[in-house]
Amino acid sequence: MATENKNLSQYDKSILPDASGFKIGIVVSEWNEQVTGGLHQGAVDALLDCGVLKEHLLEWQVPGSFELIYGCKRMSTTHAYLDAIIAIGCVIQGETKHFDFVCEGVTQGIKDLNMQGDIPVIFCVLTDNTLQQSLDRSGGKHGNKGVEAAIAAIKMAEIRRLSAF
Repeated sequence: MATENKNLSQYDKSILPDASGFKIGIVVSEWNEQVTGGLHQGAVDALLDCGVLKEHLLEWQVPGSFELIYGCKRMSTTHAYLDAIIAIGCVIQGETKHFDFVCEGVTQGIKDLNMQGDIPVIFCVLTDNTLQQSLDRSGGKHGNKGVEAAIAAIKMAEIRRLSAF
């Protein structure tokens, strides 16, 4: 297991870019809210801890993980001032192929947004076999993948900022 011995919530603020001027969007799936709520809180807490101002956070909810693509696209086109967007979702394996279709669609959709758009979209979508695995990665024994996504957003926002010169 990739996260078996890694706590995703550990980061060193001293080596991160100054995030105080960054404006970050967060699009959160309502499906599997117990998990996505934890991921969302972890992302917000880390962003605030790293200096992003609360008033510089734009937060939207969408019904499910598949809808993250449209939510992120609309957020990027209607709020072009954003420096990065975090897409937060959770898809848990079930008894049908639905899991495969949703995971593939969301992954490709967010990849396409990054290829075609100007605002980096951070993939924070858990694709686990069980609810417990997702809970372990959204504030449980493996830390919080939302924190990791927030740190990735700050780093990508800095790349975007530096490439604008």
